[in-house]
Amino acid sequence: MIPVTSFAGKTVAVFGLGGSGLASCHALKAGGAEVIAADDNTENVAKAAQAGFITADLRNVSWDNFAALVLAPGVPLTHPVPHWSVLKAREAGVEVIGDIELFCRERRRHAPNAPFVAITGTNGKSTTTALIAHLTKVAGYDTQMGGNIGTAILSLEPPRTGRVHVIEMSSFQIDLTPSLDPSVGILLNVSEDHIDRHGTLAHYAEVKEHLVANVQAGGTSIVGVDDGYCRDIADRLDRAGKNVVRISVKNPLATGIHVEHGTIVRNSGGARSEIATLGGIGSLRGLHNAQNAACAAAAALAMGISLDVLQNGLRSFPGLAHRMEQVGRRGNVLFVNDSKGTNADATAHALSSFADIFWIAGGKPKAGGITSLTGFFPRIRKAYLIGEAAQEFSGTLGSVAHEISQTLDVAVEHAARDAEASGLADAVVLLSPACASYDQYRNFEIRGTRFRELVQALPGVKPVV
Repeated sequence: MIPVTSFAGKTVAVFGLGGSGLASCHALKAGGAEVIAADDNTENVAKAAQAGFITADLRNVSWDNFAALVLAPGVPLTHPVPHWSVLKAREAGVEVIGDIELFCRERRRHAPNAPFVAITGTNGKSTTTALIAHLTKVAGYDTQMGGNIGTAILSLEPPRTGRVHVIEMSSFQIDLTPSLDPSVGILLNVSEDHIDRHGTLAHYAEVKEHLVANVQAGGTSIVGVDDGYCRDIADRLDRAGKNVVRISVKNPLATGIHVEHGTIVRNSGGARSEIATLGGIGSLRGLHNAQNAACAAAAALAMGISLDVLQNGLRSFPGLAHRMEQVGRRGNVLFVNDSKGTNADATAHALSSFADIFWIAGGKPKAGGITSLTGFFPRIRKAYLIGEAAQEFSGTLGSVAHEISQTLDVAVEHAARDAEASGLADAVVLLSPACASYDQYRNFEIRGTRFRELVQALPGVKPVV
């Protein structure tokens, strides 16, 4: 745990008592603050009370003594409308911040030079975060990984010399971290997502920009420049005098890092050098993972990690659970769990990585469905549609071979049968739903775990080595 000493002797309201909210309560209390805990969910309030915290309905208390409102990232800050607790805080002149802001203040107080790598982007941030954490561990750092990837940041060990914090940040978390100042900031990409929480794509991109625009003095801003928003952001950072490293997997860069034919290449002042190769690394398959690996490599170089250690770390990276995770093989058939592919853009990365796909898709649909994926339809040998989106996806697929399987259990059984019967040398059964999981599963992790269990229960399936 990271005790939050910056509010010692003060009273802090915490709203949203899920994992990060409850961790904030414990960290604030450990640092000497008085905590008033609240939530719209009565079960969460009861859990906080059982943990020994004062709970209250913040609509019925005086805000005069509150030094801050610590808001969980899932609670609306601005759109579609600010949550009532945010309005209360603004009326009282109380700052609204998140748990990562608390971390940043503690780091500045106690270990301002401790390495802090922050990663954001519409897609790929979890894989990049896990890969950077893996690389720093291989390099011998005491590595703490958390944030949006799972472990609440205040549940990690405190910043100190020789210890690196590798933190995935969603746009919601960035919005709540006004003094965010990583030593290395990474922005992978920007595409349409979470517009309901940010109002416009332009504002969403502006929030993402904050992470790389505010790296501390002497730090490094790493920006993927394969989309227009990020190219503009990199140019603005340049004009502001930031140390910017541009990343591309689509075009060579005169200055920056790009990927050509599976090799990560750095160009600087006319000098070209090869940093690492990605060939044969199954956990980093596909163009999207090439971008993730190039950004991670740039972060490693910014931290002084040697090329040998970098290459060894890339080769030993096991991959991220539920993101292009190779969960088994039977004969010529590879089974890939990409349950984290919860929108069409993320699924496009998976579909682009294979040629002969038996595709399991569906769930709770998102705006636009899979119409943007039509360019990948020639790669699909057959699709197996599940959940609420099945009929809609069926209409979009048109003449592409498909069936409405309804459930994941049926889809896995039929896809495995058809892939094996196809005789294709590199058949892939791919779960990449292009949908949220909430119609049939509580989250994508549970959906992916079920897929893994179903695959590994098939006769003859062996682990991928």
